[in-house]
Amino acid sequence: MGLSENITAVRQKIAFAADRAGRKAEDVTLVAVSKTVDTETVEAAYREGLRCFGENRVQEYLKKSEALPSDIKWNLIGQLQTNKVKYIINNGVALLHSLDRLSLAQELQKECVKKNTSIDALIEVNIAKEESKSGLYLEQVDAFLDEIADFDRICLKGFMTVAPYTEDRTYLRKIFAQAKTLYDAKKKDFPGFKYLSMGMSNDYEDAILEGSNMVRVGTAIFGSRIYK
Repeated sequence: MGLSENITAVRQKIAFAADRAGRKAEDVTLVAVSKTVDTETVEAAYREGLRCFGENRVQEYLKKSEALPSDIKWNLIGQLQTNKVKYIINNGVALLHSLDRLSLAQELQKECVKKNTSIDALIEVNIAKEESKSGLYLEQVDAFLDEIADFDRICLKGFMTVAPYTEDRTYLRKIFAQAKTLYDAKKKDFPGFKYLSMGMSNDYEDAILEGSNMVRVGTAIFGSRIYK
């Protein structure tokens, strides 16, 4: 299938999963993960109506954001190095998905103060405790929230998680359900929370069924990655 057909298929699956979960399709934000995808293809996806795109690398994000329409909502979804923070503050990033450590929070706060601005961010949680992935373990979340409580330039908007790559859908649903439980519990204390970002090309339907309202879909839209 081509790009247009892929986008239509993803939208239909989101709508179906949302309906099964008793929600509306428009309640789920689709972030098209455009890492390694050329600018022309991203622009074609934009013409299909997509407005949220996700990038892993700051350098690639900066290049694309300069070349593409200004109303795109850019999401940074990869692990962010502290020395790259200065390039993203006040530079069009709509949402950072990967706030995962104190040193990063400190750098975000410092740079936002310097530029008299703020940044919207999701705390990354590693529900399955996979050593190969970043993110806080569930039992570390409370302490982290306490550590950054005074960081007034970081606007917390919820949580992000990456589930293990597995065909075991029962296990996947359990991981997603734990993230939703965390989100619901903390939303009571943080009224600014609005996003639970979970679900990728291989599991976004299950994620929606368990409460995700933001999915990060790349391969199902753009095809398999070509890494240089």
